[in-house]
Amino acid sequence: MYLPHVCLFLALYLLPHITAVTEEDEGVKYANRCEVCKILAVELQSRLEETGKTHEVIETGYEVDDVKPKKKKEYKKSELRLVESLEGVCDRILEYNIHKERQDSTRFAKGMSQTFQTLHGLVDKGVKVELGIPYELWDKPSVEVTNMKTQCETLLEQNEGDIEEWYFNHQGKENLKKYLCQDRALKDEDSSCLYEQFKGEKGERKLEKKDEL
Repeated sequence: MYLPHVCLFLALYLLPHITAVTEEDEGVKYANRCEVCKILAVELQSRLEETGKTHEVIETGYEVDDVKPKKKKEYKKSELRLVESLEGVCDRILEYNIHKERQDSTRFAKGMSQTFQTLHGLVDKGVKVELGIPYELWDKPSVEVTNMKTQCETLLEQNEGDIEEWYFNHQGKENLKKYLCQDRALKDEDSSCLYEQFKGEKGERKLEKKDEL
């Protein structure tokens, strides 16, 4: 008949000593604003390079009984190119993987990490590897990557005006990472990650010169 009292005593005694397992305990480290902005700038610049290869001329405006001709504008300088380049730019983050053998912003990178290359190699050799997740999910975007995509969409929405200003008036004159991230989105915040580059397979990093950014 004393069992409920014993259970209550144990609960009150043990509760302060129970430590919750957090995502950080499980090795989860979400991207900070600098890392998110850096990847957004890299992917947007890449997308612009892809769409900027054409010399197509587009027509804008409306015709009224063929009296008023449409305006012709080079696609490379058009609003249409910007819209098409921004569309789905954050989705490209899902192509990234976490390279946990690296400690800085270069841990977000495309391609399979050294860790998973090794693990896949072991599996190919018939070694049983248990990671706590099904094998078919090994190469799916991690929680850090999917979270970064969401952060990217928020950052893009908050700084769309700055991106438009850069595109129409500063493109080709100022680097996008510096203009968007260092000087605006990350103003008065740590922007050192913008200069981090991965070099080699041992995880060394080098810092870009700021005037080369």
